[in-house]
Amino acid sequence: MSTASKASQLEQEWPTPLYTFGVPWPEFNDGLSYTNVIRSSQNATTLIDFYYSKYRSSAPLQGWLQRIRNGQITINGIVVADPQAVLSPGSKIIYHRMPWKEACAPFMLQVLYEDDDMVAINKPSGLQVLPGGLFQQRTVLTQLQWKASKQGSTCSTGHDFQQPHPVPVHRLGRGTSGILLCAKTKLAKTTLATYFAEGTSFVGENRMPGQGFGKARRISKFYRALVRGILEYDEILIKQPIGVVQYPGVAKGLYVASSSGKPALSKVQVLERDTQQNRTVVQVEIHSGRPHQIRIHLAFIGHPLGGGQPNLLETETIKDSFAEDGGYQKPERPLPGDCGYYLHAHRLVLCHPSMDKTAIIIFVWSLFFCCFKKKIVLRNYFL
Repeated sequence: MSTASKASQLEQEWPTPLYTFGVPWPEFNDGLSYTNVIRSSQNATTLIDFYYSKYRSSAPLQGWLQRIRNGQITINGIVVADPQAVLSPGSKIIYHRMPWKEACAPFMLQVLYEDDDMVAINKPSGLQVLPGGLFQQRTVLTQLQWKASKQGSTCSTGHDFQQPHPVPVHRLGRGTSGILLCAKTKLAKTTLATYFAEGTSFVGENRMPGQGFGKARRISKFYRALVRGILEYDEILIKQPIGVVQYPGVAKGLYVASSSGKPALSKVQVLERDTQQNRTVVQVEIHSGRPHQIRIHLAFIGHPLGGGQPNLLETETIKDSFAEDGGYQKPERPLPGDCGYYLHAHRLVLCHPSMDKTAIIIFVWSLFFCCFKKKIVLRNYFL
């Protein structure tokens, strides 16, 4: 049977998601507000001195002067356009960033599993999970909040911890697709967040797989990836720490493999080797949750994620909006970790946050080397 025929047969066998939801993005976001309160211990300073000294990474001197003169700064609720205005202890100052056009991003989400405590969605590649950087509105969190608001689920249930509180409990990179687990209540969020934190703490304690790992861990994440080159060994355990270095255009720095970084552990298993195209399909189980862990660890062993070059944000309006608002120009070249790679959150195994059972959510991703397709095989059940 040909590869195309196998793909067609599998498509017919695979069930569909429970349902989909999503609201198209507006042309402009709502802008942002950044609040500071001058501490009594701070010496008297002017408005321009405060912003330029504290937030130099956001804009150059002329940029902050432009923002102030544009009336984007308020002191105790009053617009102040004088850069030399003196700030007194206790003053509340707010910088109002102008609305801007965010880059194109998907908005439709597939629901794979849902109950009263949590919902698992299929996050498409290109959609950011939480607000940050250029994406403050076009995120999974925004769509969850809009959905909850539309359903009128913000009403009180009598117990604050049981009130609707839709929020992702872990992150996937913007270019990563697949299972994203989201809590529906504050109690579920707290419980699930504890599960993820426990896994990372086990790595910090040097607790290795086979040493109580399977019994103690209450949530496990598995990914499928396409990497460059042919892996020699069928299984590799990567224990390289991950830290942060300064990088042009990234205010908080870039995550990289670093001996002085925080402990991180990934288990890589070879699924298929494609010697003709010099690439390998692997499964990666991450035993910690460091930012960009899979990308960094695979590159560290000499087999970076494959599938194409990272994609630049496609609209010039993104760069222009920063210039209009006094900010720095964004990098002309893509950053490591941007979209353009093949990485999919394939399987999630977890203890249910409110039931004495283990929920196994499986999202199977198939790769055909001739056309690289992603399809779903979904099994939602309790053991």
